[in-house]
Amino acid sequence: MSDEDLWRVLRGITDMPYGAGQIAALEQLLRRVDAADDRHLAFVTRMQSTVGYIYGGEPAKSFVTFSWCLSEFDRDPQPYHQRHLHNLLWHFKYMINGLLNFPEVPLDRTYAVLDDMERRYRAGGHSLQTVHKHRFRVADHVGDADAAAHWYRLWQTTPRDDLSDCAGCDPTSQVGYLADSGRDAEAVALAEPVLAGRLSCNEQPQSILTALLLPYLRIGRDESARDAHREAYRRLRGNLANLWDIGDHVEFCTMTGNEARAVELVERHLDWLDRAPSPAAAMHFAATAAAALRQAGQSGAVTVYRRAAEGRPAGEVDALVLADELTRTATGLAARFDSRNGTTHQSEWIARRLAVRPSGQHLPLSASVRRRAPRPTGQEPSAVRAGAQRQAEAPVVTVPADAGPDELLDLAEQSWGRHDPATFRAALAAYDERFGSEDLPPRTAAHRLAMRAAERGDEDDVPGAIEMNRAALELYRKVGDEVTAEVVAGRLGVLLTRSDDDADEGLALVREAAEALDRDGDARQRAAAHDRVALALLHRERWAEALAALDRVPADAGGDPHLAARIAMHRAHLLEQSERVEEARAAAADARRIGRELGVGELVTAACLTYARTVDDPADAVAACDEALRVAPVDAELPVRVARARALLSAGRAPEAVDEFVEAVTLCVERGAEGDSFLRWELANAYRMVGRLAEAAEVAEEAVLGLDRMGAQAEADRCRHLLAGVYAGLGEIDPALALLEQLAANLDGPDNLPYRAQVLEEAGGILYDADRDAAGAERFAAAATAYRLGGLPLDELRARRREAYAWFWADDRPAAIRAVEQVDGLAPTLAGQPEPPVTYELAMAAEAGARVLTAEGRPDEALARLVGVPDRLRSIEAFGEAAQVEILAGELLLRLDRPAEAEPLLRRVLGGLPADSRPVRQTAWLLARALDLLDRPDEAAALRTEHDLDPDDD
Repeated sequence: MSDEDLWRVLRGITDMPYGAGQIAALEQLLRRVDAADDRHLAFVTRMQSTVGYIYGGEPAKSFVTFSWCLSEFDRDPQPYHQRHLHNLLWHFKYMINGLLNFPEVPLDRTYAVLDDMERRYRAGGHSLQTVHKHRFRVADHVGDADAAAHWYRLWQTTPRDDLSDCAGCDPTSQVGYLADSGRDAEAVALAEPVLAGRLSCNEQPQSILTALLLPYLRIGRDESARDAHREAYRRLRGNLANLWDIGDHVEFCTMTGNEARAVELVERHLDWLDRAPSPAAAMHFAATAAAALRQAGQSGAVTVYRRAAEGRPAGEVDALVLADELTRTATGLAARFDSRNGTTHQSEWIARRLAVRPSGQHLPLSASVRRRAPRPTGQEPSAVRAGAQRQAEAPVVTVPADAGPDELLDLAEQSWGRHDPATFRAALAAYDERFGSEDLPPRTAAHRLAMRAAERGDEDDVPGAIEMNRAALELYRKVGDEVTAEVVAGRLGVLLTRSDDDADEGLALVREAAEALDRDGDARQRAAAHDRVALALLHRERWAEALAALDRVPADAGGDPHLAARIAMHRAHLLEQSERVEEARAAAADARRIGRELGVGELVTAACLTYARTVDDPADAVAACDEALRVAPVDAELPVRVARARALLSAGRAPEAVDEFVEAVTLCVERGAEGDSFLRWELANAYRMVGRLAEAAEVAEEAVLGLDRMGAQAEADRCRHLLAGVYAGLGEIDPALALLEQLAANLDGPDNLPYRAQVLEEAGGILYDADRDAAGAERFAAAATAYRLGGLPLDELRARRREAYAWFWADDRPAAIRAVEQVDGLAPTLAGQPEPPVTYELAMAAEAGARVLTAEGRPDEALARLVGVPDRLRSIEAFGEAAQVEILAGELLLRLDRPAEAEPLLRRVLGGLPADSRPVRQTAWLLARALDLLDRPDEAAALRTEHDLDPDDD
C-alpha cells in the first residue's frame, strides 16, 4: 500500500465514530505506517490515535502515543511538527485528566507533566488559564480545599486563549465546583447562557447537562432536571468513555425515586465495568450502581441480568448481592487512590455516593411508565383505573344465612355459569365457613371438589384443577351419579387437552362424555358437552373439527343464554383462526349482543376484542375497544388497552395511541405481567410515528434491553432496526450505525441474507448522506454481496450502483470503476424484464456509470451509456430522473464539442423543469455555454440575465 493510500485510510478512520472499531483500525494502520517508514504519517497517526483512545474509552493507551509524539517533537523538529503544535499542547490536558484516573500512576508524575505543560505554554506565549484549571483539578481530586480554591480563582481570573477549553467545557467544570460548594443557583445561572448558545464540542451539551442534574433538582427546577437527564443520557449512552457520567445519571435516578429506571441503567451498562476506561470511572459507576441496587433490593425481590465475561457465566444476580459486590469494588478502588494521594478524600467521597437515597418528591422520568409501580412485595397495585374502581365499587354479595351445604354449592355452580365471580366466591366462602369441617355426604363432597377445580381453573392453576376434577369424578362415580360424573369428565378432558402429554386422554374423555350426555343429559347438558368437545379441539388447533362439534349445539344452547354467549365466542375464535373473517365478526357480534343483554362484562369484553380484530374499519375497532374498556374486569383491562392502542394507531390517531400504550406498559409493570418489553417496542414505534423521537429512542432502548434479557433475539433485532432509524432521525449517526453493524453481525446466517443486506445498505445510506462516502461505499459493497448470495440480483444492482456513486464522491476513481464494472456484469442478467423497478435500476445504473466515466475523462463512452435512458425513465413516469440524465447528456455533448446537439436538448429540458426546481440554474448555465459556442452571445447573455447567472462563473 502506497503512502498516498495510507493517508487516505487515515482520513477514512478519522471519520469513523469513536470506539473500539476506530481504535482497532488505528492500531492496524499504525503497524502499516511504521513499516512504510513515513515519519510525518507516523506522527499524525499517533496524534489521531491519542484522540481516539481518549474518546473511545481506552485512555491508558493515549499515554504511549502522546509520549511518542512529544519525544519525536523534541528530538528532531520537523516543519510538519509546527502544523500540529497546537494539538500537541492541547493533548497535555488529556494527559493530566488521564493520569489522575489511574491510581498506579504516582502523583509526582502528574505534577511533572503539569510543570512541563506550564513551561511549554509560557515558552509559546500562551495564557496559563488552562494550566491553572488543571492544577485546580489535581487539588480537588486529592481533597486539598484551600489549594483548589486558590487555583480556581486563578483559573477564573486569567484571560482565555485558543488553548483554553471550549465555551461548554470550561463552564461545566465550574458548575461542578459550584454545586459541590452548595452554590446551586450560581451554577445554574452560569450555565444558562452557555446552553442558550451553540455547542459543538464532542463532550457538549451532554457534559454540562449532566453537571446540572443535581443543581436543577435542588433549586426546584424539576422539569429542567428531567429534560437534562433525558437529553444528556441519550447522548452519553453509546460510548464506553462516558462511564463516569453514566454513573451520575444512575445516581440522579436513585435520588428522584426512579429505582426501576436506575436499575435499568445499571443493567444496561454493567458489563462496561469489565472494560472500564479507567479505575476512577469504574469506582464512580460501581458506587452509584451499588446505591441504586441496594435501594431497589430493599423494596422487594429484584434481580439484574449480567452478561457473560471471562470466568463468569451470564445470568440473573440478586440486586442486594450485586450491590455488595459493587460496594467492595468501589471502596477498594477508593482506598487505592487514597494510598496514592496520601489523603482519605476519595474514600469519603465514595462513602457519600454509596449512601445516596431518594430525597424529596418522586420525579417521573420514564417515557413508558406513567405512574410508579408499588414497590413492596405482595401489595396490590393502587386502584386508580376504571377497572379497579369497578372492582372496589362492586356490591357486597349477601349469601342466604339459612342456606344448606348443597344449596350453597348449587348457588356457586349457577354463579360460575353466569360469570358472576363475586357470588361464586361468596357462596364457596360461606360453605367453607359453615360446613367445611363437617362430615358431609359423598355427593356433597364431590360437588365441593368440582367447585374447587373451578376455582383453580379461574386462577389458571391447571394442574390443581385437573387434580380436583379427578377426585370429584371418582367420588361421583362411587355414588352412582353418572350424569354429573360425565359433566365433570368433560371438564377434566378440556383441561387435559391443554397439555401435549395428556391430549389424547382429554379428547377421549370429552367425546365419551358428550356421547353419554347425548343419551342421558338434559338439553343444556348436551349443549355444554358439545361445546366442551369444541373447546378441547380448539386447544389442539383442530379448527374444522371444533366447528363441526359446535354445529351440533342447538341454537338456544339448551335455553341457557350465558352458555349461548360462550358458544358464540368459541365459534368466533374458531372462525377467526380459520380465516373466515366475516363469519367470525358476525359470531363476535352475536356474543357481544348477548353479553350486553345479560350484563356480563367478561363476555362483552371478549366479544369486543374479537370484533375489533376482525372488523375492517379501524374506527369501528376503536369503538369496540371503548365499549370493552367500560365493562372489562380488572384482569382484562391490559389486553383491552393493548387492542385499543393498536386500533388507534391503525385509525391514524397516533397521539392517542401513545397514551394508550403508556397505560398498557404501566399496567404490565404494576402487575408484574410478562410482555412489557414487547409493549415498549410498540410504544417506541408510536412515539416515532408522532415525531417524538427522543421518547421513541428512550423506550426502544428499554425494549431492546428487555427483549435481549428474555432471549428473544429476533424481536430484539427488529427493535434495534427501529431504534437505528430513530437515532438517524435524531441526527445521532454513530449510534445508528453501531446498531446497524450489530444487526448485520447478528444476521449472519444464510436465512437472514436479505435482511442483512438491507441493514448494510441502510448503513451505507446513512454514511453517504453524512458525506462519509468511502465508508458508505464499503457498506454498499457488503450489501451487494449479501444480496447476491441471497439470490436478489435487482437489489444487488441497486447496491452496486450506490457503491459506484459513493466511491465517485470519495474521489477513489479506481474503486468507482471497479463498481461500474460489476454493475455492467449484472445488467445483462436483468435486461429485457419489463417491470418498472428493473427499468428504473438499469437506467440509473447507466447514469452512475456515465458519471464515473466522465470523471475519468472518457466522455464519449459516458455519452454512449445514456442513449435511450431518458425515454425508458419517462415510460415509468420517472420524469425528474429523466431530466437529470438529459442534463448530464447535454454536459457531455458540450465536453465533446457538439454544442449544436446540446442546445436543443438542453432547451427542451429547461422548458420542462419547474421554475423553482434545483436543476434549473445548472441547465440554464449549460445552455448559455452552448449558445456561446454556437456564436449566439446575445441569446446567452439574455439567458444568464433571466436566471441571474454570473458570466464569470464560466
